[in-house]
Amino acid sequence: MRVLGIETSCDETAASVVALDGGSAPEILSPKILSNVVLSQIEEHAAFGGVVPEIAARAHVEALDGIVEAALADSSVSLDEVDAIAATAGPGLVGGLIVGLMTAKAIAAAANKPLIAINHLEGHALTARLTDGLDFPYLLLLVSGGHTQIVAVRGVGDYQRWATTIDDALGEAFDKTAKMLGLPYPGGPNVEKAAAKGDASRFAFPRPMKGSAQPDFSFSGLKTAVRQAATAIAPLSDQDVADICASFQAAVADALGDRVGRALARFRQEFPDQAKPALVVAGGVAANRTIKATLEALCAQTGFAFVAPPQKLCTDNAAMIAWAGIERLRAGIADENSADFVPRSRWPLDSVSAPMVGSGRRGAKA
Repeated sequence: MRVLGIETSCDETAASVVALDGGSAPEILSPKILSNVVLSQIEEHAAFGGVVPEIAARAHVEALDGIVEAALADSSVSLDEVDAIAATAGPGLVGGLIVGLMTAKAIAAAANKPLIAINHLEGHALTARLTDGLDFPYLLLLVSGGHTQIVAVRGVGDYQRWATTIDDALGEAFDKTAKMLGLPYPGGPNVEKAAAKGDASRFAFPRPMKGSAQPDFSFSGLKTAVRQAATAIAPLSDQDVADICASFQAAVADALGDRVGRALARFRQEFPDQAKPALVVAGGVAANRTIKATLEALCAQTGFAFVAPPQKLCTDNAAMIAWAGIERLRAGIADENSADFVPRSRWPLDSVSAPMVGSGRRGAKA
């Protein structure tokens, strides 16, 4: 089985071919990423301090055809040899989603191949099965620019959201902190770089929701505390910026550890027969070394395996989309009406849990 994946939900234009050899039994799966081409738009958006949707959509239009051709060439697989086309259909910036999904529809129609509309979050949720062969169920911490969620991954298409942010996503908080401190875009890596030279004990920032029985996240108050601290000592020296970044990063890691610790305990209770419980961390923020070290230590203390896909598969990429397409084909739940699928700027992975942020006519943000 070979699937061509296309990803255009934000500011990366990506295409990939993923192959699966073996039968239907999980223990004999042998997935392989044959190609994974990603074109970043960081330079196009850097001057604005964040992603500009119109610029992103136009960049996708200009680049996508060449990226798809490169992915097929790198994989040594022709379009005739591909079994299906999988494309991100949401959530994300609707302009980019339109570009990717319409391109996938055209390719699928011209080549007479099935089209699979993929939830971007499902791509993240299933990546650990591509890279580490995890069995269901497992726990997912998704931390990215648009989402911060804890999800029980019980099977393909079977997800239960246990926690989400009640305000900002963690990646958004990193980006806004960087912007307040005059650090370049993208914010997350630059905050981490500055924090490496800072004193994490200088500022006593709050640990949002720590100790709360409510399982969700909150980062708006922490962001406000950063702004107040920076304003109080302005103008900022390089060391001031480094100390604020280190203190902010420590507060985030501490708060995440508390929230995730509660979820690990709940997982033990709800899935007592899972002999090898695992915590999967995915999304762009998963690359942060302080956060990763905190969660690794927590898993070691609680007997959970810590699984973080390689960084290039934690950030937006098309290999995870192609793999989600393979998972859906194998499970027999690929949507036969994907050719009529309309891109969704908002598309919760768990459609049952009550929305916490941005509920409106377009649906819930989280």
